[in-house]
Amino acid sequence: MTGRTLRSRLTVLVAVAVALAIAVCAVACWIIVRGEMLKHLDRGLQGPPTPEGARKRALDIAMILEHCADPAAARGDPLRAYVPPLQFVYAADGRRCVLSPGGLPVTAADRAIAAHGGKMIKDATTDTGMAVRVKTQQIAPGVAVMESRSLTELHSTLARLAGLLASIAALGALGAASVGLLISRTALRPVGKLTGAVEHVGRTGDLTTRIPVEGTDEIARLGAAFNSMTSALTRSRDRQRRLIADAGHELRTPLTSLRANIDLLLRSEHTGRAIDPVAKRRLLGSLKAQFEELSTLVGDLLELGRPEGDHKPGEPIAFHDLVSVAVARARLRAPTVHVTADLSTWHVTGHAPTLSRAVMNLLDNAVKFSPPGGTVEVRLREGRLSVRDHGPGVPAEDLEHVFDRFWRSPTARSLPGSGLGLAIVAQAARDVGGEAGMANAQGGGAEAWIILPGVVFSSPVNN
Repeated sequence: MTGRTLRSRLTVLVAVAVALAIAVCAVACWIIVRGEMLKHLDRGLQGPPTPEGARKRALDIAMILEHCADPAAARGDPLRAYVPPLQFVYAADGRRCVLSPGGLPVTAADRAIAAHGGKMIKDATTDTGMAVRVKTQQIAPGVAVMESRSLTELHSTLARLAGLLASIAALGALGAASVGLLISRTALRPVGKLTGAVEHVGRTGDLTTRIPVEGTDEIARLGAAFNSMTSALTRSRDRQRRLIADAGHELRTPLTSLRANIDLLLRSEHTGRAIDPVAKRRLLGSLKAQFEELSTLVGDLLELGRPEGDHKPGEPIAFHDLVSVAVARARLRAPTVHVTADLSTWHVTGHAPTLSRAVMNLLDNAVKFSPPGGTVEVRLREGRLSVRDHGPGVPAEDLEHVFDRFWRSPTARSLPGSGLGLAIVAQAARDVGGEAGMANAQGGGAEAWIILPGVVFSSPVNN
């Protein structure tokens, strides 16, 4: 069946299966009918069923023996009127006494029955070539009678039955092929729709294509899986487009500033007009800050450009130690802000650099919005890491957007940052099966948190 379509293969398989079933039934029917007809024929050879018939048969046998002993002295015209068709009697030495046309061959088994008694029914062929059913039975010591019945009618009936069954089998096979074609068309119609949808997506790139899903069978599950796949691809493509568009917008500002500062330095060199040393140091410091901002932005873009779930295999991490290191770094980077830490032991499975960056982003965000001399409170309990600042807080209408990529509150656009820090926090939490959130704290300020599932390790963990 190589090269055939699935529909044709299914049609052929159904037709062959049904045809084989019909053929088996037809053969079984023929065998059963043949057996019943032979039983009926054998019962006719067993002898007369009534006492009158038995007495008549005894008289017939006596006349047969008289005729065989002396045909000239026998009564009647060789007793053919009293003898069943194709019947003859023979002695133990093999001599035959044929009383009707077409004698039967005598075998050793027949002579043994004549000599020792018993009876036997078998198929045989007469001297004239007629197929018969023969019963051999001893009727006197040394003498047996062979009575036969023609098999011509039985064979003719069986031949007609075989032809009828063959015709029925052929019609059944054709019907099975038609039914198989109908079944294959009905069963494979959803597959055809799925094939058309896949070809359409491959030809046009239209990932909005969906397949109607009906039922819960394997085909329906395949359609649902296709819809889920195209939905995931659509989200991924939209995410990439937004990332590219947002990245282009965010990169434009630092690149423009870098170009302006570099152009200023180049004009100073070309014109020979020296820049004031103080202004030059300030300009070089600005270039360095812009390069650092650009480097951070590129790193953030690379991190966010990674598909969710596409991260390195997790490793055991002492999360409380990782947070402690991040708190120490935050204190060094923001000496004017008081950072407190209340940490309990918690172990997770994940990628240490990614989680460390997420924790550092939470701390940097809190420090950025804290006033000089303010306090940032860090707390880790049962896998929930919360970072609270005492700054202005977040407008209620903006809370749902704080973890969006490149989103920055209108009141914070003058502050440094690309709007990617909290998006990285949310993605890092999702990578390990956790979640991130933010709310305004009671008494002022904002509280951001991540919740990470914990694990128990018997071996040393990564600190």
